[in-house]
Amino acid sequence: MTFAPRLIEWQRHSGRSGLPWQNTRDPYRVWLSEVMLQQTQVSTVLSYYPRFLDRFPDVRALAAALPDDVMALWSGLGYYSRARNLHRCAQAVVKDHHGVFPGTAEQLETLPGIGASTAAAIAAFCHGERISILDGNVRRVLSRLLAFEGDLAQAGPQRELWSLAQALLPDAPTREDMTAYTQGLMDLGATVCQRTKPLCGRCPVQMVCRAHGTDQIARFPVKTRRVARRFENWWLLLVRSTGVDGQQAFWLERRPAPGIWAGLYCPPVFADEPALQASLPSGFAQRLQPLEPMSHSLTHRELRLHPLLLDLREGHGSGGLPEGQWVPAGALIDHGLPTPVRQLLSALS
Repeated sequence: MTFAPRLIEWQRHSGRSGLPWQNTRDPYRVWLSEVMLQQTQVSTVLSYYPRFLDRFPDVRALAAALPDDVMALWSGLGYYSRARNLHRCAQAVVKDHHGVFPGTAEQLETLPGIGASTAAAIAAFCHGERISILDGNVRRVLSRLLAFEGDLAQAGPQRELWSLAQALLPDAPTREDMTAYTQGLMDLGATVCQRTKPLCGRCPVQMVCRAHGTDQIARFPVKTRRVARRFENWWLLLVRSTGVDGQQAFWLERRPAPGIWAGLYCPPVFADEPALQASLPSGFAQRLQPLEPMSHSLTHRELRLHPLLLDLREGHGSGGLPEGQWVPAGALIDHGLPTPVRQLLSALS
């Protein structure tokens, strides 16, 4: 038995089932899950996916939403460009395709934020198109299966592996076969052929895996280029206003695009403490209270956040403060906030 039949049989008996985005051929729901699952664990998406669908049950509802509403629901999922592209894509589907997702991977790939692998997943799951996905997990699975020597940091070997992935597809598959095959690739990479400590004893294709056969699992995938991580220190100006009734509000700015946390709300950010102090009216710098610094990891960057709290009484207004706006503590949930900022403000409010 070759790779595809083994994988399909395994998925049907041992693969993941019952996830809320499975057992549907609705392109909107499949697309939403695929975008959410990029760089994010299933356990995290399980809580976001139903909330998002409850607020935006179809592509027209998402297209008509305000950007702030989309970002607020996405807050905490990270990789916020996904949310901005999600909104843009929904608007393009409504405007250019009358609210109906295109039916082929080639057409889907023309939409904002939909790459080749996501397009293939939607086409395979929803329309049974005979096309392979090739996300990060699948690249690892196929690199080991084929003992693929190409450097996947380079575009040429990536295209070569994609061609090989197409050659592994099942012959004349039914729609159900393509669903099981595509889901099987995802399941194998996520639960068995893991990046470290792969569970080869549980692998349904162990007998045809070349890397396993030569005891070279750790060699694959080959990827030589490593993006250097940058370390940055940010000073955050946390301005809190408390009214006579005890109600609190925070002074927040919308982060510029492009850049880290683009479009999200955040306390004003400074490169160092003297710059932060210089942004305040006379006498305010002496009232700053340093809070515990915190670290936050991004894809290629490590942030060290240094919050400084300035407490104001109601009635101060915004005179002399950096550009921004007051956001009542009770309204924070309706604003897109980076995870560490949400944690800071929750602790203070």
